[in-house]
Amino acid sequence: MHLIKLNAIDSTNSYLRQLSNDKQLIDYTVVVATSQFKGRGQMGTTWQSQSGKNLMASVFIDVSFLDTEKAFYLSMVTSLAISSTLKEMQIRNVKVKWPNDILADQLKISGVLIENVIKNNKLQASIIGFGLNVNQLDFDNLPSATSMHRVSGRVFNLDEILAAVIRHLKIYIELLKTGNFKQIKALYETELFRKNKPSTFQNAKGLMFAGIIKGVSTSGHLQIMIEDDILKEFDLKEVTLRY
Repeated sequence: MHLIKLNAIDSTNSYLRQLSNDKQLIDYTVVVATSQFKGRGQMGTTWQSQSGKNLMASVFIDVSFLDTEKAFYLSMVTSLAISSTLKEMQIRNVKVKWPNDILADQLKISGVLIENVIKNNKLQASIIGFGLNVNQLDFDNLPSATSMHRVSGRVFNLDEILAAVIRHLKIYIELLKTGNFKQIKALYETELFRKNKPSTFQNAKGLMFAGIIKGVSTSGHLQIMIEDDILKEFDLKEVTLRY
């Protein structure tokens, strides 16, 4: 791991992407920031964090070994790396809310933003960004957020948590490199929040419907069993889990 530590930055993903444009990076070049003022999440959301309390990092990985249609496996292995780290630190009730939000006690503790570099329709590299709430206790206007400290009552060393996430990420990336796609998908689906439980969803038109999460497709679509035992697939823009 080649580690670059910064104080204030707009976005670790943006910084690392620009760096990768300027020069050739080695695998697992990591940018970590004490604070970022334009942290980004899925679907244009922002990531809010108190300075010095949480982990905000981005990792550069050469993923030229992976077919473009299997890009969602990067989301799976990142989610697994973070959830494995949390479990290793004895954080309770850890689950993955599709596609890659990590929950503890049903509250959001981590978010992931993956930006892939594609040339000639082939994956070249991936910038894997993640925010992990570690020692922050107060989340103003964010009632659905939590942290490792809030869940466990303990204060954690940010460097140790980062090292653990990267260690787990390397393990899962190696599984990808050796073609263990079924194993990774099975592990990810085991971690899915509300899998096999009756739930309520909202579609893109705002209509509510009932269903049961059964898993994900290899392309990352959420598979939901709806009425009449019909298994339907949805992408990120098409469905929201309500409860």
